[in-house]
Formats: sequence, C-alpha cells, structure tokens
Amino acid sequence: MLKEFINGLKDIIYPKVCISCKISLKNIASMDEIICNECWNKIQRNLPPFCYKCGRHLDAVMETICNNCLKNTLYFDRAFSPCVYEGIIKELIHEFKYKNKDYLGYTLSKLMIEFIKNYNLPMNDIDLIIPIPLHKTRLREREFNQAKILGFWIAKEFNKTMSEQILLRNRYTKTQTELEYQKRNLNVKDSFLVRQKDIIKNKNLLLVDDVLTTGATTSWAAYALKNSGANMIFVLTLAS
Repeated sequence: MLKEFINGLKDIIYPKVCISCKISLKNIASMDEIICNECWNKIQRNLPPFCYKCGRHLDAVMETICNNCLKNTLYFDRAFSPCVYEGIIKELIHEFKYKNKDYLGYTLSKLMIEFIKNYNLPMNDIDLIIPIPLHKTRLREREFNQAKILGFWIAKEFNKTMSEQILLRNRYTKTQTELEYQKRNLNVKDSFLVRQKDIIKNKNLLLVDDVLTTGATTSWAAYALKNSGANMIFVLTLAS
C-alpha cells in the first residue's frame, strides 16, 4: 500500500514522458515506459540486402559489398546493425552516451536482440562477446561504457560469456565524431591491447559497440584480436 502510494506520488512529481517526443506515457503504450510505441516504430531499421562486410543496406540487389568496403581495409569478418544512424535512434544514442542515461541500454539492446533473431545471426558459433572498450580517461568522464551495457544484455539473452578484461585501450584518442575515414583510421590505429591471449585463441568473437560509422574502431580492435590468435570476428552495433 505504501509502495503504491510512493510510486503514485513519483508519477505526479515526475510524470513519465517519451524520451523522444516528450508525450506523456500515462495512458499510451510504450517500450519499457521510456519511449512511446509510435516513436519506437519510427526508428529506421536497417533492411536487406546487406553489404557482406559492413552490414549496411545495399541499394542494388545484385551487389554483395558496398563501395566503401571495397575501398577500405576492414579486419573484422562481418558487421551487422539493426538501425540506420539517423533520426530517433541517433537522438536516443546521444542521450544514452552523453547524458548519463545508462538505463537506456536495456531498451536499446532489444533492437539488437530482435535483429539477431530475425536474421538468424550465428550466435551458436560465438564463443565470447567483447565490448569495445573505452580508455580509462574517457571512462572516468562518461562513468560507464555504453558498449559494455549493450553487450551485457545480449550475452544474457543468448547465454554467452562477455569479457571486458581481454581487450583494452592502451592509448587515449580524440573523439572520432568529426573525423573522415583516413583520419579516423590513423586516430585509432594501434590503440588496442589484448590480454589473456590463450582465452581467445582459435575462438569466434562478437565485438559489440553502439555505432559503426567508417568501421575504423572495430576494424583495429579486430586486428589486435586476430593478431593474438582469434579466429572469426563479427561486429554488432546498434546503428550504422
């Protein structure tokens, strides 16, 4: 009785609103009481046909790989993303990463889990899930690693082991946001260190991150892991 009263009082003082359109969620359907169903359904999904390398949508049905992947060297085997990085999902990721709303990770991970199931991604072949790490300086600034939160919920759903101790950032790099491919590539080159190499030897790994733009970050992470004995490396990001 007291708990219900307190929860009712909280709803009056802090009414639940959609994190995107700010409409009250009191009498409408919503996803985890965070985002209204209308906004959720407006998130632009990444649809096939997919580039065989980066996983983005291909405009031409007969193509298998996009022009960017033909031009650039990427060390992971395949990448996948459930969403197109624009509109509502871009806003949500910004809230998640930069405004300390770590609780959004649970809801956003549902998009990734749904994608895995819908397209039968090879989770049975994955031996270990590894979140893309933050440098300790950036981790102190942000207070949490968004990739770790997403990876946690994916690992839990598919009963996989996740480790954040194997892949480390050994060099602080400036933010990638405003950099073009070549500068991004140089910015993150040789910035990853692999520990406990025996654990990943001949193993198939799933790297998890929030956004894939040029693929430079996940590519160099994959490079470090493969040089340390890993076998196949797949990448799953929330958007690209």
